[in-house]
Amino acid sequence: MSLVHTPLLLLWAWGSFWAFEFVEKENIFQKTSCPAFLMFDNAAYLADMSFELPCHCKPEEVSTVVWYYQKYIGSRHTRVLTDFDGRVVVDSGHIRVGSSMLARFSIQMFSLLVFRAQPEDSGLYLCGTRQGNYFYGYDVDIQSSQNMLATFIDQGQKPPKDEKHGTLHIFTTFWEWTHCDRCGVRGEQWRIGLCYLNKPGLSPRVRKTLPDVVSCGSQAVPKNIQNMAERHHPPELMIRSCMVPCKKKKIQVGLMAIYTFISKKNRKPWIPKVPIQFHQQRLGHGLIISCPGARPEHAVAWDKDNFRLYRTSFLKGVNWSMRVFIDHGNQLHIRFAQLNDRGIYYCWREGEMVAGFRLAVTSWGPHHASLSDPETQYALKAALIGYLFLTAAFILIHLCRCCGDLFLLLLSIDFSLGP
Repeated sequence: MSLVHTPLLLLWAWGSFWAFEFVEKENIFQKTSCPAFLMFDNAAYLADMSFELPCHCKPEEVSTVVWYYQKYIGSRHTRVLTDFDGRVVVDSGHIRVGSSMLARFSIQMFSLLVFRAQPEDSGLYLCGTRQGNYFYGYDVDIQSSQNMLATFIDQGQKPPKDEKHGTLHIFTTFWEWTHCDRCGVRGEQWRIGLCYLNKPGLSPRVRKTLPDVVSCGSQAVPKNIQNMAERHHPPELMIRSCMVPCKKKKIQVGLMAIYTFISKKNRKPWIPKVPIQFHQQRLGHGLIISCPGARPEHAVAWDKDNFRLYRTSFLKGVNWSMRVFIDHGNQLHIRFAQLNDRGIYYCWREGEMVAGFRLAVTSWGPHHASLSDPETQYALKAALIGYLFLTAAFILIHLCRCCGDLFLLLLSIDFSLGP
């Protein structure tokens, strides 16, 4: 390259350098000022769901935040949800129902992440400093799925009507429909509905999306109205059928090579559709299977071999005596495992088959019973109900005998006093 071209090259490089636009990441805290009077955003979730609470505002000089929890507005008991450095990291895959609250949260980039929330986690969540200065707050309502009402659209069922008691209006707010939980075959999709109410004169400290409208378990609602709404208007679940095609996938080169090699040997190979995990279960004991990577709000489906376990027949609560059912957290329950439970249970997530569980049922192996086991609780509940039924029958029979003896005694007295 000649010396004449060198200045031209330098000018071109300098122009190219300035052609790039340097964009600094926007700081939302410079534009969002904290309110002078602490308010609480109302948010409602279903039990076993995971959610994120962002700290929308804070002073610029504050580099780390601390999250606090209060059960009620004005409560003097406040729980700290951090180690004061925000270093708490939780693996949501290891979270189980019943884990303590301090083991089910994480703080990341000023936001509070709560895993598998439970109804007792309802309350006020406040973002502030370690000195106790609050910037932002949430009024969180975790609604129980224990008495959830299921509506099957294909069977012509309709959701319950809204309730009106004077100025109080109780209704259900539904989320969007989920994706179809299977592809290539008939699947199902559902939408969750949570309890909300409209009543004038609610607490002004709770920020509402619509005027005078909050979730039924909000701190802005008086306790007596909360109890009435939760008792008469539980969360709802609407389910309908769907059908979507599957996306074409490229077969892995390694599997095709193995398939070609074995085919040349005149043997038809069995290639699993998804990764298979083996599990061995004792006869008569319970089992709970979770779909890998699935959350309660995901569209999850289960198959046993080629048999579809549709929620229309296997949803929890459809039949009280069900031994195999799917709970509202998308987990598959098998009570008192039997020999005919053997097989491969396939799991679908968001319309795609993702995993399989090969279940073997054996009649050997040590197992120590515990009150925390679902099968033990089920057996104790059944035994208690049977005992109460026999006790009631025993008392009823003796009451009938006493009434009969008393009637005969009165009849004999009447005859003795007769003319």
